[in-house]
Amino acid sequence: MTMQLFSIPTGNFKLDGGAMFGVVPKTLWSQKYPSDDNNMINMVMRCLLVVQGDRRILINNGIGDKQSEKFYSRYYLSGEETLIGSLARHGFKPEDITDMFLTHLHFDHCGGSVKYNNDKSGYELSFPNAIYHISSPQWYWAMHSNKRESASFLIENIKPIEESGRLRLFEEGADLFNDIQIKLYNGHTDGQAIPFIKYKGRTIVFGSDLLPTKAHLPLPWIMSYDTRPLLTLDEKEAFINEAVENNYIIFLEHDAYNECFELQKTEKGYIASESFTLDSI
Repeated sequence: MTMQLFSIPTGNFKLDGGAMFGVVPKTLWSQKYPSDDNNMINMVMRCLLVVQGDRRILINNGIGDKQSEKFYSRYYLSGEETLIGSLARHGFKPEDITDMFLTHLHFDHCGGSVKYNNDKSGYELSFPNAIYHISSPQWYWAMHSNKRESASFLIENIKPIEESGRLRLFEEGADLFNDIQIKLYNGHTDGQAIPFIKYKGRTIVFGSDLLPTKAHLPLPWIMSYDTRPLLTLDEKEAFINEAVENNYIIFLEHDAYNECFELQKTEKGYIASESFTLDSI
């Protein structure tokens, strides 16, 4: 069965650079990832569509369009790319998606899951024919969120999925799709699910917030958003070693300047390749 992969950009937003790089001083991280005068860095919400026979699997869906103008103003949304437009560019519409896979439930990854109904009296699924796949630990974590992380979990992005009857929770090691292995990482948020996709003899890893940008490659460069940064440190080191050993291609969800890259181990440490696009593989 031939697999096709499509990069699905859904727009740009900005986050505070200090929050994105944690304890790393700006004098260091700004050399790798530029910021504006307000310390904000430009980021993308780049999703991935996997077409496999009669299954069309969308991995994450961006921030959506149902929040208030005040909410969106905090994140400086920009760019002409949209979820619907990017799908249409490849000949697909929301009704064609059979599986909606969410790495985790922070609003910039899952906001496009749910939309207003026609008269804005309630919500409905953006992908009415899709099964929504979410890890059990992430679902529980989001539904019982801690005070530190609760602002990232918006109930209108989450509860309508359960009410639709199209929610499917899975555990570590679940076999959901052919040629896609799912691994859970818990440093950023509990039960973040990372897909490892077998494609053209290679493995493409959807980086999500395990590795949000190429600039986050150094081990201590960890987001302040991570709930367990020391666990992230261990998870990232193990993942990087695995990526080098297995020659993974890493597909970046948030990096505004790089889409894909590879890693090599040298005497001086890990070296990232020049970036390239998914289309070039």
